[in-house]
Amino acid sequence: MLEIDNLRKSFGAKQALCGLSISVAAGNVYALLGPNGAGKTTTINVCLGFIEPDQGKVLIGDVDPATDPMGARAQLAYIPENVTLYGALTGFENLDYFSELAGKRYGRQDLNAFLARAELAEEAMSRQVKTYSKGMRQKVGVAIALAKQARLLLLDEPTSGLDPRASHEFSILLEDLSKEGMAILMATHDLFRAREAASHIGIMVDGALKAEMLAEETTSEEIERVYLEATKVGA
Repeated sequence: MLEIDNLRKSFGAKQALCGLSISVAAGNVYALLGPNGAGKTTTINVCLGFIEPDQGKVLIGDVDPATDPMGARAQLAYIPENVTLYGALTGFENLDYFSELAGKRYGRQDLNAFLARAELAEEAMSRQVKTYSKGMRQKVGVAIALAKQARLLLLDEPTSGLDPRASHEFSILLEDLSKEGMAILMATHDLFRAREAASHIGIMVDGALKAEMLAEETTSEEIERVYLEATKVGA
C-alpha cells in the first residue's frame, strides 16, 4: 500500500533523508522509530505530497504524491501529534463536516457508527470538542479516516502526551484497524508503544534506516538495545 524507494531530501546543507526505503503492506503497522530530527516528519510530508523529494519515489497504492498529490491523499488519512478540530462543534459535527470535505455523505447512524468504531464514548459524541482530551481528539481523527475509507493511515507521534491507559487503548485501536486491512505508518520515539502496536519496526537516524525488525520476533529489550546502539554519538 505504501512504497518508499531511495528517498533523498536536503534543506540547504542539511540532508534530511538519505536513501530511505520502506514498504508497508495492507494490514501492517510499521513503526518508524527515531529521535527528534531523524527525518520522520519529513518522510510523512513527502508521502502527503507537501514536500517534493530530491531523489527517489513514493507510491500510495499506485499513485505518486509528487505528481498527483490529490490522488494520493484521497487514499490516505493523516493524524498529527495534535489533531486540529473545531472546538465549538461536537465530535459528531466535526466528523460530519470533514467527511463532506472528503466527498463522503453519511446519515447520523453511520457517523455515530464510525465514532463508536474509533472507541469514542457515546456521551462524548454530542459534546463540544473543546471539552475533549487529546486522546478523544485522536479518536475523532480515526473516525474521520474510517469515514474517508482511507487505505493508508499516517501517524506522527500519536501517543505523545497521552497517559498510559489512553496510549494502550490507541495501540489496541491500531491493531483493530490493521486487522481490517488498513496499512499504517506510525512515526514515533516511543519504543514501548512501537513494540505493542506495530507488526514491523524500523529505526531511523539522520535520515537513514539503520535497522528493521519484526515485532513478533523481538523483545522490548532488544529493540531498546538496537535503538541505543543506532543513535549512539559517532555510530
